[in-house]
Amino acid sequence: MIAAAIVDDEAPARSELRYLLGAHDDIEIVGEAGSAADADDLVRSGGYDVVFLDVELPGLSGLELAPLARAAVVFVTAHERYAVDAFAVEAFDYLLKPVDPERLARVLDRLRASAPGQHEAVSKIPVVAPGGAELLDFDRVYYVQADGDYSRVHDYDRAYLSTSSLGELQARLGTGFARIHRSYLVNLSKVSAVRRTAPDRIRLQLDDAARTELDVARRQGRELRERLGL
Repeated sequence: MIAAAIVDDEAPARSELRYLLGAHDDIEIVGEAGSAADADDLVRSGGYDVVFLDVELPGLSGLELAPLARAAVVFVTAHERYAVDAFAVEAFDYLLKPVDPERLARVLDRLRASAPGQHEAVSKIPVVAPGGAELLDFDRVYYVQADGDYSRVHDYDRAYLSTSSLGELQARLGTGFARIHRSYLVNLSKVSAVRRTAPDRIRLQLDDAARTELDVARRQGRELRERLGL
């Protein structure tokens, strides 16, 4: 059973999400909050496995509350511009309003897979190819680029559409990949060169056909240099 909390200042939005979650027998709603004060108390209290957190609350931002959460945070927002900021506070994922039931189901599947005692044994990524679905081995992936709710998966010389979000793919691909930017996930084994573009900024060059170069966000730079032994 997954214990879930809902934080949203709009009662209809809470009701809709409660209804959608109710379609899943293993999800239990253990708390709700509709004001900034109640949200602060709920998020700090714990007792849940995931909190569905609205970004815009009167007097308080969900982005400020997220670091206080004691479990996974899934942002729920009507504005896509906030969705990309969700990863800066290490959110588990995000959902755009109105919440799509299929998108919610995929997020819940990831939550189930990340629960203690559960393991994802997936070593391939399904992508959309001209002839239909294709499965890419993890090692074929050079980098992944965010594309709205979906992603673009790049191999040596081609790009494929994936219906999974960047956050979903990050969880599936594992530690051999690094989030270098809110929009990019890179296979570190495919990095051929690192260039310094400023005292605190670096750029990665990949050994794909295009010799793709990707800038590393400032906040990810130090950790990435340590992982690469620089």
